[in-house]
Amino acid sequence: MMFCSGCGKEMHETAQACPNCGAKNPQVGGSRHSKVTLALVCFFIGALGIHRFMVGKPGTGILMILTLGGLGIWTLIDFVMILLGKFRDGDGNLVTS
Repeated sequence: MMFCSGCGKEMHETAQACPNCGAKNPQVGGSRHSKVTLALVCFFIGALGIHRFMVGKPGTGILMILTLGGLGIWTLIDFVMILLGKFRDGDGNLVTS
């Protein structure tokens, strides 16, 4: 059991949201990485793949360095995916917050 960050009431740790107030459980289904930080890093130095290293994807980060972000195309796709909330971290969780 854990306590809700929204209302402070007890809830199960595997619950997607608090049954009392509906606050989302940050430990389930979401990434711990910041969408805004990733978007900024991707926009300014995306061709170096630093945003991929940040989320735990070193293999594709190295490929981005070697290809300069797929000549910019891969970087652009990642940037749009981050903005749309469709980018996943190394654990497979969506980066949405």
